[in-house]
Amino acid sequence: MKHNNTKLFIASLIASSLFLGCDGESVAEDNKAKAALGEQFFLSQAFSKDGTMSCATCHDIDHAMIDSRPTSISDGASKGDDQHSIGDRNAPTASYAMFAPSFHFDEGEGLYIGGQFLDGNAKDLKAQAKGPFLNPVEMNMPNAAAVVSVAENNSTLKSQLMKIYGDDVFKDTDTAYDAIADSVAMFERTEQFAPFDSKFDKVAEGKASFTSLEKEGKVLFEGKALCVACHPIDGHHPLMTDFSYDNLGVPENTTLRGQNHVVGPDNGLGAFVNEKGLNGAFKVSSLRNIAVTGPYMHNGLFKDLKTVVHFYNTRDTDSSWDQPEVPSTINKSELGNLGLSDHEEDAIVAFMKTFTDKKFEHLIP
Repeated sequence: MKHNNTKLFIASLIASSLFLGCDGESVAEDNKAKAALGEQFFLSQAFSKDGTMSCATCHDIDHAMIDSRPTSISDGASKGDDQHSIGDRNAPTASYAMFAPSFHFDEGEGLYIGGQFLDGNAKDLKAQAKGPFLNPVEMNMPNAAAVVSVAENNSTLKSQLMKIYGDDVFKDTDTAYDAIADSVAMFERTEQFAPFDSKFDKVAEGKASFTSLEKEGKVLFEGKALCVACHPIDGHHPLMTDFSYDNLGVPENTTLRGQNHVVGPDNGLGAFVNEKGLNGAFKVSSLRNIAVTGPYMHNGLFKDLKTVVHFYNTRDTDSSWDQPEVPSTINKSELGNLGLSDHEEDAIVAFMKTFTDKKFEHLIP
């Protein structure tokens, strides 16, 4: 897909300067207070129906903000609060999610851009934060009023919400629920979600060097493999996504769909915007921390990065791949028959491993 570097730079600048505050130190301090409150909501299991699940369950802060539970990795999706319901999609990492622009249709690009969730159905981080609490196969709270009630009955949370968002924050459910979501979103905008301290960043700063294999992978990534068509790596602190949507021709995860008794394909963005030409399209992921955020693809079908690269390389030439879940709208111009050797695939994987933040380097397989 095409990408607009000016637009991405503006998105990065807005997000990275958020805590500075255009109105001075008081705004920055206010944001810090909101983030500290949001961290409590993010980590608390009290906001799930059975008290077994928090935001951090599917976005483990010590594991690159993914669901690190073995069952989630093997199944390709997360088990819910009731310990048996399972989602129909892979839980994406929350790291660097702050940088996605609000969901919109870009007239110049002719593309839908940005948003949260794999199909863009949440406009921004705050809208995304409202979803999991009420999702029946996630935290499974009956309604927003139930979430607000838990906060209101906790004296510490209640007093903090009133101090930060105003004495009348509990005047109605919508106001209180909006404040809770806003604080979670503010926490997700803190540096621990986007430290920009990977080997890739250190090389760009002149503080490290790529190995020969990583250098070879970078050349392939920018050239023969066409990765930069959707995952640009130029500029300062690149986000390694153009925030667009694409149908990669990924096969159905039949095990996952069978467990959920789902009939028919997952049409992704096409279903959300009601455009058949976009059926099967899902958001282009940032490749930051990609080596440690498996399983991969919207349905968690692929368990390791080498398999993903091999799929991109041979989708249209290797008959052993299952048929695409949504065959009619596949991107055939930028993947499927790349002509990479096994060694070249390994080089690309080695290069992508350098995108891993320092905190998570020990998790690289």
